[in-house]
Amino acid sequence: MILFRIDVDYPYPSRPLSFLYTAFDIKLSRDYLRNPKAIAKMINETGESVKAYWFFTVKTIPDEELLRLLSNPRHEVSLHVVNDPYAELKTMEATTHSKIHYYTIHGTARVLARLMWRRKGRETEIPKNYPLEDFTKSPTRSFALDSMCFYQPEDQVVKTIKERAGTDFILYFHPIWLFQKGKINHRGPFYQALRTILGVDAELASVTPRRKLFFNIARNWEEYTKDIVPTSELLEKLKEQGADIFSFLERNWCYQLSHPAKTWAKASDNVALLHLTDYEKWWKVIGKKTRNMIRKAEKSGIRTVVAEPNENLAKGMWRIYNETPIRQERAFPHYGVTLETVTKGLASAKNAIYVGAYLQDELAGFVQLIHGDKITIISQILSMQKYSDKALNNALVAKAIEVSANQHEQWIMYGRMGNHPSLDRFKQSNGFTRKELTRYYIPITGKGRVAISLGLQKEIKDSMPQAIKYPLFPIYNWISRTKAKVKWRFNQRRTI
Repeated sequence: MILFRIDVDYPYPSRPLSFLYTAFDIKLSRDYLRNPKAIAKMINETGESVKAYWFFTVKTIPDEELLRLLSNPRHEVSLHVVNDPYAELKTMEATTHSKIHYYTIHGTARVLARLMWRRKGRETEIPKNYPLEDFTKSPTRSFALDSMCFYQPEDQVVKTIKERAGTDFILYFHPIWLFQKGKINHRGPFYQALRTILGVDAELASVTPRRKLFFNIARNWEEYTKDIVPTSELLEKLKEQGADIFSFLERNWCYQLSHPAKTWAKASDNVALLHLTDYEKWWKVIGKKTRNMIRKAEKSGIRTVVAEPNENLAKGMWRIYNETPIRQERAFPHYGVTLETVTKGLASAKNAIYVGAYLQDELAGFVQLIHGDKITIISQILSMQKYSDKALNNALVAKAIEVSANQHEQWIMYGRMGNHPSLDRFKQSNGFTRKELTRYYIPITGKGRVAISLGLQKEIKDSMPQAIKYPLFPIYNWISRTKAKVKWRFNQRRTI
């Protein structure tokens, strides 16, 4: 059984709103106990054996909705003492209609916290004959999940917890850090780790929220590899996580939505797509110049093969990432990546095949192929710039198409088109064409509806006509390079 100790210190996901409510009883949001409710639902849905001890303060007393969720025998309401142990116990039992058995003490080490809670000292004293048992006196070892997730990656946290399976331990956390990081407190976010530990919300594993202006927009980063069918349950869970808009793509080459809701906003999107029958037909379709480039790579000694995702491949990819800080006239975002990061990324990649281009025994370039439902995606293609005269990328694309054809894939995608003229021409020369798609934006909250009504959900670069956008690319590239140079110089000065 997994034991949870959940300290509900503050009522809102927002720290400022929680401070206002705690200090002055000012309610400015409907998100009262939003994170605890999300956690309670996860615990109720899990197939794991779980017992959760919830420690509420007098400022976080469960409302009717949360009490219904906590009526499951997996939960037990307890008291988080702030100032007056007896008065707070009486209030908690009366409002929750529960018999309280355990208590913990709310820590207020900082002066601001003591002022908010109107506490004179750092810690409240508990009377000797107090009727509740101190939960912290349990000999069972405790793991602070929100703290672990601040310092360690999710997979390492989950591995540590799973290694404790079959032993007595307590997972301890504060709901306020479920989705956000506390830089001062060194806690969170711990949602992904908790979701994996409990084995719930699998449909949200690939959904990531992003802050934009005054609203949050969520998007499934697997939208190109599988069909997205939004359900009311999915949208409700995204709302619990603070998402205001959910965006997804309709893969109209293999699936079309029937009767999308009228409230869903639409926008034009696109991908570079290749309909593949077999390699020989593709070879005949591409132009003579492209075929000559592929032959040139072969004559230059380039050998393309499917590469095993091992340490040697990781080292070769790391050298390519760190060869130059500028690629295609822009700052290269992966420059400076560590070998450890590359190795972890290689090990964690799912449904991926790597094709390497070798010059003798040196990895001179590589392409990552992601296999999805009725599609293969050219996710990343990079080569050494010092071998730019050897047509490496042409050889890599050709091998990627050969591998996909051998696996009877009918569709190959190579990113989007319209945001990089020279790369667009390269894609077209290799048989890829622009496929127009529909992107949907579903408003989940009032803020989401306002944002969509103002057209703020769209990316500026996708809203601009090409006649205006293309002349601006040199300016964008210059800004990208300049910002990167300033950042590199600043980092160099810090290390001196």
